[in-house]
Amino acid sequence: MAKNRVTHEEHHIIIGTAGHVDHGKTQLVKALTGVDTDRLKEEKERGISIELGFAPFVLPNGLRAGFVDVPGHERFIKQMLAGVSGMDLVMLVIAADEGVMPQTREHLDIIELLQVPRGMVVLTKADLVDDEWLELMVEEVKEFLEGTSLSQAPIITVSSTTGIGLPELKQCIVDKSSHLPRRPLAGAARLPIDRIFTVSGFGTVVTGTLASGVISVGDTLSVMPADWPVRVRGLQVHGKKVDAALAGQRVAVNLSGVEVSQVVRGDVLAKPGLFTPSYRVSVRLKTLPGRDKPLKERERIRFHSGTRETLGRISLLDREELVPGEEAYAQILLEEPIVTVKGDRFVIRTYSPALTVGGGQIIESTAIKLKKHRQDVLQALATKEMGSPVERLTQHLNQTGIPLSLSEAVKVLDVTRAEIESIIKEIQSSELSLDIALLKGDSEPYLLAATRYDGLVKAIEKELGHFHQKYPLRLGLPKEDLKGRLTPLWGQKVYSALLATLQEKGRITLQGNLLAYSGYVPVPQGETARRLNTLEQQFVSSGLQPPTLSELTKEWVEGEHRPHSELEEYLNYLTDTGRIKKITDELLFHRQANQDFIDTVKMGLKTKGELTVADVRDLTGSSRKYIVPLLEWLDRERVTRRVGDKRVGFMPKT
Repeated sequence: MAKNRVTHEEHHIIIGTAGHVDHGKTQLVKALTGVDTDRLKEEKERGISIELGFAPFVLPNGLRAGFVDVPGHERFIKQMLAGVSGMDLVMLVIAADEGVMPQTREHLDIIELLQVPRGMVVLTKADLVDDEWLELMVEEVKEFLEGTSLSQAPIITVSSTTGIGLPELKQCIVDKSSHLPRRPLAGAARLPIDRIFTVSGFGTVVTGTLASGVISVGDTLSVMPADWPVRVRGLQVHGKKVDAALAGQRVAVNLSGVEVSQVVRGDVLAKPGLFTPSYRVSVRLKTLPGRDKPLKERERIRFHSGTRETLGRISLLDREELVPGEEAYAQILLEEPIVTVKGDRFVIRTYSPALTVGGGQIIESTAIKLKKHRQDVLQALATKEMGSPVERLTQHLNQTGIPLSLSEAVKVLDVTRAEIESIIKEIQSSELSLDIALLKGDSEPYLLAATRYDGLVKAIEKELGHFHQKYPLRLGLPKEDLKGRLTPLWGQKVYSALLATLQEKGRITLQGNLLAYSGYVPVPQGETARRLNTLEQQFVSSGLQPPTLSELTKEWVEGEHRPHSELEEYLNYLTDTGRIKKITDELLFHRQANQDFIDTVKMGLKTKGELTVADVRDLTGSSRKYIVPLLEWLDRERVTRRVGDKRVGFMPKT
């Protein structure tokens, strides 16, 4: 049977419940969808929800939705938080016969802190009260919602038992669901896991609301933060098999490569290599105004983000305590690693007793320890929080001085590849000048702070100036010498990209392993030129019986009283320019003598088919002292091939 193919035109929304225990959330979902989300034996026996429940739902206008039913009991707020993280639309459920209760208030606080996009209020159990009481309850709820994100939300009265108000509620959901912002399809696949179980014959299955990107059957993903590599065997969206799941959809993923015992709620199923688990995050933190005491520096808290709960401590960056209703920049030091991205919402609860006290937004998902009471640190965080991608990129490059590849920039800045590519186009445009330099890499470009780039250009040119002045006969400076001094922390690829960029811009010449000023050519002058010519003529006249290096050195140092370093420079120049050829550490031959030797050997092979050392000695008039190393050199150059004690013409082996 063929699977359904999910197209990018389809739009699924996630609707969640919230509210006090036993206020009718599960019965409401059942009345709307026909699905009883209480699946556990204990839930049936106790009559309350303990775990998250899920139910597919098709709205009257054909829009597909999924219900997330969360527990209302205070003991299960952790489970409730895991469910709220993926909601597009929330129904705050209040029983008409009881009104606003403690968990109603806490659930509303969580809705506020996590900024669920849209919501409504549902007064359930309307059949248990009279009209007068219902009117009083509506007024009480309106007063309760004043000053909150649900202050203007519609209030629908229903009865899950009699069906009163259900058509109106469905229409309200349709109205609220229109024009909801879609989750980013372009981002990397990221699925916060809220359930893990085994299906006989299939193995491990995880579920969650896909936060970004697309997951397809056959994808290789990673279970973070443990970084377990897994493969997607199958997918279901709202109970139907599909080839691909899109951001914003409730999805069940059948995985191979991992056991149920290796995955826990709060793990993240993600595209490998794009997310980094962290023990420290930088945040904007806000405390709830109703709290009776401030949050203290280093206070131990429960940190909730996505579907994960972990313990941690607060590090306030500009104060020692955060009073109720205030907000500030802070860092959260976590006891277990988490996977988040910039912009993720979070909630904090006190360690004991566990009460919701605040929350906020992630600014840096992988943060270093920041210094306290520093205005520059706070300003840098403000840029990271509210700055444009190009402002944040510029700040990062200026702070680190280290180049970023396109792929690294996507990961570091928590932005899409398209946003970074847009910045690169801006840099390449002559119409806009940015404080970012672009280095030309083999596979992708690198981005570097313009000030760092300019500083490197000046430093390289200064180094080359000193080198050419000290060694005027050398073609250039070995490029690795500069790397060790100027960019010791850079990888080889990005260093090569810097040199390629400088060569393309005409600032340097790169010949093999050597760097030089652009167009630099050593031109010997005066006495230097005369001595070079004399030395070269010595090799020309000696032909195939040149002096050894030791003999030359002795003559140069003892006979002419010249420094050995000078001879080295002259020989290097003659070698670099191809006038002489180094055959061994001791033997150098003039290029003409080398060519004559090659021509003589080739002619001898053409005549005889094979040659011994003695044959070559007779043909050239040289001695064995020179003939043997020359023939070995011809073997290395693949002009000849040794067979026993003879040489034949080189032919590649088939």
